Amino acid sequence: MIVLFYLFLFLNTISFLSIGYDKYLAKNYKNRVSEKTLLVLILIGGTIGSGLGMIFFRHKTAKNSYLIKFYGIVFFQILISWLYLCNPFKN
Repeated sequence: MIVLFYLFLFLNTISFLSIGYDKYLAKNYKNRVSEKTLLVLILIGGTIGSGLGMIFFRHKTAKNSYLIKFYGIVFFQILISWLYLCNPFKN
């Protein structure tokens, strides 16, 4: 169980830092971190870190296409968690 906590902490830290790094690259007109990479980090468990990074760095908060994908993943994760915890299909 403790391993999952550290994995979760690691993924969210990487997601948070990736949002900040992408903001840094954007401000300096450098090659950016791809949205696909950022969204994969969210999908595999970095949702909270990415969300906090978006707020803290004020990055990706006005791009509707990204926000739709972000909130779609959040909805999917909530749905999967609910199905796992409540298991309405059990016998």
